[in-house]
Amino acid sequence: MNLVRSELLKIRTTSTWWIFGLITLPLWGLTLLFNWLQTDALASGNLGDVPADQADQIQAVQSADSLAANLYTNGQFFGLLIVMLLGIIVVTSEFFHQTVTTTFLTVPHRTTVMMAKLVAAAVVAMLFWLVTTALNLVFGVLILNSVDVGTQFGSGTIWQAIGLNALAYLLWSVLGVGIGVLIRSQIGATVTGILLYLGGSIGAVAVLAVLASRYGDWINQLQVAVPSLASSLMVTGAEIPGSPPRWAGAAVLIAYAVVAGVIGVLTMRRRDIS
Repeated sequence: MNLVRSELLKIRTTSTWWIFGLITLPLWGLTLLFNWLQTDALASGNLGDVPADQADQIQAVQSADSLAANLYTNGQFFGLLIVMLLGIIVVTSEFFHQTVTTTFLTVPHRTTVMMAKLVAAAVVAMLFWLVTTALNLVFGVLILNSVDVGTQFGSGTIWQAIGLNALAYLLWSVLGVGIGVLIRSQIGATVTGILLYLGGSIGAVAVLAVLASRYGDWINQLQVAVPSLASSLMVTGAEIPGSPPRWAGAAVLIAYAVVAGVIGVLTMRRRDIS
């Protein structure tokens, strides 16, 4: 417990947490504006001509549960990127500031140190989730009432989406720590993490769309294998026809986090530190 507090102190006494906080808030605001406009369009039904093969998907997205879940988990896309980068920095800052040798001389059990870093990154990720969720509940209610949808607080699906969003934040912090262990360079790990997250999302969507048009809609089921897309799938609120179920996204993301955490611990135990 003392080691976890020490790791949290390292984060709290540097500018890292508030810099990421300042980055998160405007990104959250921009996402909220986009989701507000999207919710208004979906609730009003002003979508123009909808292709027949997409009618079922659009109907699912227009459901009250889907609209509410989208607003109550607003900011997830950039929020997960931020907590992943925080997880990376929790590890790479030790190498950047050359304090890693002192850390392991003070606490020679490297597995214990890694577990403390994982817990500290998870705690910070949960704080980011808590703040954004509190804001989402306030502004989400206002937006939903403005389009006559209602808060949907009585729906268990909504609370499942919010809970799964918390799980996504937690797991992405673990993935960040794993990347930080594998790539010691702070700049290298940060750039790699951003490219994997953003490039993986955009690239996977484009590739899957091309393959689906050629080989059939079943290809869209493969989106669950992409971590960032699996995270989005977890908080859809309603099951989208043609897409994998929400639990599949959660299972895949848990698997990635477990693998990243185990590899991170084993790598830190065996790697020479100088």
